Amino acid sequence: MGYRSCLGLLSLAKQYGHARLEAAATRAVTLGAPSRKTVVSILQRGLDSQPVSADDTPENSRPTLTHDNVRGAGYYR
Repeated sequence: MGYRSCLGLLSLAKQYGHARLEAAATRAVTLGAPSRKTVVSILQRGLDSQPVSADDTPENSRPTLTHDNVRGAGYYR
């Protein structure tokens, strides 16, 4: 099944070019959503030419939790 997925991604190079496909795939991996649907969306919207900011990464997308039951990193040291 992985082979067909790769072929599906590589077929996008015919329409968008190798450089754009590589940039879109890199952006999808950086964002934490490495799927064909994400890569196609990035290519269609032209986001492959824009740099990925630090605010776009998955670790910055989650809000910090504050609750009595959340212990944090200091507890486990």
